[in-house]
Amino acid sequence: MKVLVPVKRVVDYNVKVRVKSDGTGVDIANVKMSMNPFDEIAVEEAVRLKEKGVVTEVVAVSCGVAQCQETLRTAMAIGADRAILVETDVELQPLAVAKLLKALVDKEQPGLVILGKQAIDDDCNQTGQMLAALAKLPQGTFASKVEVADGKVRVTREVDGGLETVSLAMPAVVTTDLRLNEPRYVTLPNIMKAKKKPLETVKPADLGVDVAPRLKTLKVAEPPKRGAGVKVPDVATLVAKLKNEAKVI
Repeated sequence: MKVLVPVKRVVDYNVKVRVKSDGTGVDIANVKMSMNPFDEIAVEEAVRLKEKGVVTEVVAVSCGVAQCQETLRTAMAIGADRAILVETDVELQPLAVAKLLKALVDKEQPGLVILGKQAIDDDCNQTGQMLAALAKLPQGTFASKVEVADGKVRVTREVDGGLETVSLAMPAVVTTDLRLNEPRYVTLPNIMKAKKKPLETVKPADLGVDVAPRLKTLKVAEPPKRGAGVKVPDVATLVAKLKNEAKVI
């Protein structure tokens, strides 16, 4: 069975992001970029399924600028067998990415698509669900456990009330949550091996997909600075301030 794992290049989660002075977006000039943490979990899960013998090939996919090759090399260093880059300089929104992935699903015919539930830059949490809808595939979102057996995948999902387990006929789409696994440390020998693994580059036009943006960002602003706290002499004053000033009770 083949597994397709989409990965996104985002600003590293350790970086304190800065908004551009004109408010058009986040400043990514001279900023460290890395693989989206949820996608890293997806790659790790796909590689673990391969190590268990239920998966024969792991294919990493990324959509975006040429620098996304670095992200794909990281995925191959974790254990992906090969990679595909859909290269474009156009700002890609979730629907466009879902359409590109749908075209690749039609081409590659994977038994499973595993991707992060959301990206830490836009926090949209849409691509997996859109892909499942476009490709007419069953989906298991927010997965904290994945088991593959007898042509089906059992996904334990994190929901508001606890955990829910669903059984999906394959092919299927699974989106990963934080508690699914802890990605392995990428070793130097594996980084060197990843440089020799095949990386194919295609354009959106090659897949017959229009990636023109459907949404327009009007303004990006930093959250307001937190005000200083105040000390109160007793509980009665605290309750009065919460009621009359903060208006939370």
